[in-house]
Amino acid sequence: MTLKLGVPSKGRLMDKTFEWFERHGIQLTRTGSDREYSGAVEGIEGVSLVLLSAGEIPRELAAGRVHFGVTGTDLVHDKLPRWEQQVEEIAPLGFGQADLILAVPKCWVDVDTLDDLDAAAAAFRAEHGFRLRIATKYHRLVREFLMDAGVADYQLVDSQGATEGTVKNETAEAIADITSTGETLRANHLKILSDGLVLKSQATLWRSRAAPCAGADQAVMAEFLRRVDH
Repeated sequence: MTLKLGVPSKGRLMDKTFEWFERHGIQLTRTGSDREYSGAVEGIEGVSLVLLSAGEIPRELAAGRVHFGVTGTDLVHDKLPRWEQQVEEIAPLGFGQADLILAVPKCWVDVDTLDDLDAAAAAFRAEHGFRLRIATKYHRLVREFLMDAGVADYQLVDSQGATEGTVKNETAEAIADITSTGETLRANHLKILSDGLVLKSQATLWRSRAAPCAGADQAVMAEFLRRVDH
């Protein structure tokens, strides 16, 4: 048996992940065409490469189908309840940084904090007869964040497309989404609440707590961890 390493299958995240491992003496390469999800590992024995979407990697780690995986902090925290019991954070990789934030229309001049949002949500429900809608892909994280802040009169609506556009399209009144520069928010006339940072995220290497590792695999894991821990 070999240890399985899951990494993002395309784009900048894949390229940056390959570069990070190369700096640690482990060469990852894609084999076949760009449409094939297969790869190779050189520089360490007993490790195989599995190319997956970043969103799939938390599930594969939790199920024990990969021993290690590279994906965003936001995806692990949102997709895995009690994530600390299912995965272990090994190393932040220093790229893919983004913040999960709460944003409202810039024209809401009286709404700058979560307390203001709570008051606006109550007023919105009294006026319109339904709860203020917050569009997001990150339901678990946002729900827990708002619960801790005491915000009550809202509903989360699922957004799998351009979340920033939901306010303009009148399918939501506010959003919770990942942003790195804030340019798209500004282009859509949205502002981040002053205390609206839900989570700081970046690409991170994780170890599965569920993946089997016995016999010779333990020595491979020890060598892998030694390589990536400096």
